[in-house]
Amino acid sequence: MGLFSGQLSSVVEWEEYRDDVIFWKFANKEIKKGSRLIIRQGQDAIFMYNGVVEGIFENEGNYDIESDIIPFLSTLAGFKFGFNSGLRAEVLFVNTKEFNVKWGTKNAINLPAPGLPGGMPVRAFGNFQFKAADYLKLIEKVAGVKQQFTVDEVRERVIGRLDQLLMKWIAKEGKDMFNLQANAYDISKGICKDLDEELMEIGIGVTGFAIQSVTYPEEIQEMVKKVAAQSMIGSNMGVYQNVAMTDAVAKGHSGSGIAQDMVGMQMGMMMGQQMMNNMNQMNNMNMAGGTNQTNGMNQDNQAQTAGGFCPNCGSPAAAGANFCTKCGQKLN
Repeated sequence: MGLFSGQLSSVVEWEEYRDDVIFWKFANKEIKKGSRLIIRQGQDAIFMYNGVVEGIFENEGNYDIESDIIPFLSTLAGFKFGFNSGLRAEVLFVNTKEFNVKWGTKNAINLPAPGLPGGMPVRAFGNFQFKAADYLKLIEKVAGVKQQFTVDEVRERVIGRLDQLLMKWIAKEGKDMFNLQANAYDISKGICKDLDEELMEIGIGVTGFAIQSVTYPEEIQEMVKKVAAQSMIGSNMGVYQNVAMTDAVAKGHSGSGIAQDMVGMQMGMMMGQQMMNNMNQMNNMNMAGGTNQTNGMNQDNQAQTAGGFCPNCGSPAAAGANFCTKCGQKLN
């Protein structure tokens, strides 16, 4: 609908409405006698005169400006329309819905990590929700110099702060660097609070923030996959070989890389097995030596109990014997 429907009247409404616009300003257009204000669902209308807020109208409907709006304005309550003169005021239409916006890190964020001087480079993405919360601040900080304010402008503000906030809350919560996804809720909650405080300075309230995914470098992802696979397979080399060969066939790769992996694992397992064998052998030898020594002592004790030893050759002597059976030495 055009702005002017006749010589003496006009329609004040949000023209060329877009779903990604937070507010749109009807400005520098004279409001004539008989003009009407149209507020649609999901919109609020703010009347401003000489840069000052005169009234905020939140109920949708079709209003006669002279009879339904002017009487409720602060300093314009007694304004009378002339035949050839109108009211030159600004009307700010605000989109009252909650906006859901996707975000993503532009570049990899180097998060501090033990053993990595340059940090762990990660990327993340998710979404956040916001809405116009404080109209006075929105007008003071943004609407005073802008015709409209879009979702993309808010997104840029948020992304510009995400690197610092991600590092802050990951470090503050003391989260596991390699398990950030499991701790995404706590990290997101802290970021949401900080963003809400910062954006509220321009009248925007952040109502939600979520981390949907954290992406590590390809090398780290491959290591995680291997560790997970090996932990499920355990120490069974036969099962590992079958899994590795099946994976190689599926990917169309040669077995050289897999062979190297298996050789390394086999060497480790063989070294461990050899150590166990050596320990078992030593235990068996100790047990055998102890048994032999015990047997010799038992024999000596038996000999002493039975008849003693020959004083000449030291051989055990039979009980009651008069001569040694080995050397013939007289015993008694």
